[in-house]
Amino acid sequence: MKHLVPKTSKPNRPRKMKVVALVSGGKDSCFAMMRCIDYGHEIIALANLIPLDDSVDELDSYMYQTAGHQIIVSYAECMGLPLFRRRIHGSTREHSVNYRMTPGDEVEDMYALLHEVKRQIPSINAVSSGAIASDYQRMRVESVCSRLGLVSLAFLWKQDQITLFEEMIRRGIVAVTVKVAAIGLSPSEHLGRELKDLKSHLLKLNEKYGIHVCGEGGEYETLTLDCPLFHNARIVIDKYKGILDNPNSTIASVGVLHPLAFHLEQKNASSGHTPAVYEVEGNPTSTQVAGLHMLDSEFDSDETIKNVDFRISSTGRNLFSIGCWIRNSSKTSNGLEKDLAAVLREIELRLGAEGFGWVNVLYIHLYISDMKKFAHANEVYVKYITGTKCHFGVPSRSTIELPLVECGSGGAYVEVLVAREPERKKVLHVQSISCWAPSCIGPYSQATQYNGVLYMAGQLGLDPATMDLCAGGPIAELEQALQNSNAVAASFNASVLTSTFLFVIYCSARLTSSEKTQVQEQLRSSFDSSDGPTFLYVIASDLPKGASVEVKPVVYTPEIEEEDEELNMGKLRTQLEKISGKLQLDETCYQFRNINGKLLSAIVSITNTEASKICSQQDGSVFEFQCGSKKHMKTVATFCASFVAKILRENGFSWDDLVILRFYHPTRLLLSEDVMDCVFSEAFLDLAQVDENIKLGKEPLFNLLPVIGSGQSSSTDDLITCELLASKL
Repeated sequence: MKHLVPKTSKPNRPRKMKVVALVSGGKDSCFAMMRCIDYGHEIIALANLIPLDDSVDELDSYMYQTAGHQIIVSYAECMGLPLFRRRIHGSTREHSVNYRMTPGDEVEDMYALLHEVKRQIPSINAVSSGAIASDYQRMRVESVCSRLGLVSLAFLWKQDQITLFEEMIRRGIVAVTVKVAAIGLSPSEHLGRELKDLKSHLLKLNEKYGIHVCGEGGEYETLTLDCPLFHNARIVIDKYKGILDNPNSTIASVGVLHPLAFHLEQKNASSGHTPAVYEVEGNPTSTQVAGLHMLDSEFDSDETIKNVDFRISSTGRNLFSIGCWIRNSSKTSNGLEKDLAAVLREIELRLGAEGFGWVNVLYIHLYISDMKKFAHANEVYVKYITGTKCHFGVPSRSTIELPLVECGSGGAYVEVLVAREPERKKVLHVQSISCWAPSCIGPYSQATQYNGVLYMAGQLGLDPATMDLCAGGPIAELEQALQNSNAVAASFNASVLTSTFLFVIYCSARLTSSEKTQVQEQLRSSFDSSDGPTFLYVIASDLPKGASVEVKPVVYTPEIEEEDEELNMGKLRTQLEKISGKLQLDETCYQFRNINGKLLSAIVSITNTEASKICSQQDGSVFEFQCGSKKHMKTVATFCASFVAKILRENGFSWDDLVILRFYHPTRLLLSEDVMDCVFSEAFLDLAQVDENIKLGKEPLFNLLPVIGSGQSSSTDDLITCELLASKL
């Protein structure tokens, strides 16, 4: 099994941003500023929140560190930067991790503070914070940034704490403890001690009790007295007193350091300029979201969807999918934005008619006709899918360009995976730029977990810290995409390499045959072939950011491990029962994975050779895909439908367990989406006549996707590729 090793190289092309740094005085917020500078950004202002009463050292807050706040005013002079300060008027009123704007909450004080910073310094476009592990803090910073149109930078997020701790000391962070509150830490012995002096003791406590070395569990808090960013002066505490919170505790006494006197030691000759310290009072007159551009009402007009015929497909009963595209036989488009708006509106109406909403959606496949209009597509997308509508978390998403218009499907095609019980889903939506994994700045998540399955967003080979594609070509991008995927999976205590049962690889049409082969070899070498996932390769017209590859793992993440769990990867070795007669499909043309009778994934490849075999054995004809024969395709579609029935039945699944059934067809077939839809619909209608278990409603059981190519291998020369996912979870 190949292990994924995090890359540590510096970014090639950092996009310089002007940053206001949230500073508490602690080591983390200071080191986060240093990381910002490492990545080419510029700190131009500081922001700090302090208690209403100067005599109060520590607030009862999960959000803010205030111990040692009396000294933070000197940071302006130490760094030569303006400092904006605001007293905390609010309290914790919104207790959920997913913060929603709540009057009187302490988060609104942060909003007011940063709102004033942006008003006075309009060039600021990013906010730095020292979040390492707290989703509660990170998501509140992201919420405020989103409302103000700012980018959240959290370069310490999800970093290994021991490595981080050692790097802080090595790079010159001089910090002392201003609060201790953990077993093994004594106020009388450890309060006011320098971080480097406590290193060995903290490492021992980590081994013995599992405490967080960086204090992320509230074990201790620090105050930075000097660091490489303090160009002008360092801080010296002359006198302090220790305040015990629960001195009689038998587990851990809590002690806070209260500064009584301090002074600055100058490092350089004074420039005569004293940076300003601004006291931010009052509240902004408006809390309007500044970061999102809401579209004009043109997309809501009846003219947008006039004379457009929608075709919606759905599968399943409990967990199901809905696909929607615009049928346009003239092979033209109203424009990607209007087509996408019309499709999303139709899906919204369809969900509403069934008593659902966007809150029920777990995953969204966004297929567009022109990747050059990706930004415009996002503007339409955020009008319909928002955090407000998805209060259990926004769905995950993948986006690729497909030859939709050429096949008569308009400019946009959207497929959504819907759950009847949205409260059971768990969503990971990190919007901060960090070194952890690429951020999702917008209403889509890195991953959504539901009933033991993790549906991961499409991952590109992006350097998380810069959001740029890594250099080195397709293989380098693939390795980075795998690393990014594994970082996301680790948040759910899973591994992409050991727990993925379905793996989709989107390859750009720009890749040469040699490059596609290299991608396949690299990917196969990353997995254990004995129990690896089913692989599906899809050739897309283009990918976001001009990427070479995009990967989409579906990962098994059971909440409770079962003792006798079996992972069964193999080939169907029984004869396939057809509507009439029998046919044995070459076993290299299909693969499946059955996980303990609960999850089933399967990929079926119908090549030109197999299609010829199917047609000759069923009606004696010779299949020639160049002619675009509807008759021949109907024969192949009938075979595919009966084969799907066989896969489900042989593995103990029913049609009601079907979650996803997609058929990919290449444009070289010279058959429009209308024709393909017709022949597959007829095939399933025929199947329903002989299979009493299949229940056809107004819509078929499948979704059709026009592609450049698809298949189980990187050669992607299939005439039809079937992707199946069924679940009993």
